[in-house]
Amino acid sequence: MIYGNVMNHGLIDNLPQGCCVEVPCLVDKNGIQPTRVGTLPPHLAALMQSNINVQGLTVEAALTGQREHIYHAAMLDPHTAAELDLDQIWHLVDDLIEAHGDWLPAYR
Repeated sequence: MIYGNVMNHGLIDNLPQGCCVEVPCLVDKNGIQPTRVGTLPPHLAALMQSNINVQGLTVEAALTGQREHIYHAAMLDPHTAAELDLDQIWHLVDDLIEAHGDWLPAYR
């Protein structure tokens, strides 16, 4: 038994289907078999959903090339928002895109 990151296909009821979740997984000769968890306590699902929203916006930015989604994702990130104000987040995103732009899609 390990804890693995797998797609949520009916494993956790109150998180979006298709998002990545970490659940107990049996690993044997048949491969990886995730364990259904069911419904999480509402406060835990809400906390996890805040991170899923950030991840969704990041994916949307990569798929559409819209730079604005990156700013919004960073602004919604609970840790980033707790440490930096909106102007600092905006500049941080610009600095990160400039520093790592060779590995990123072109954003507009």
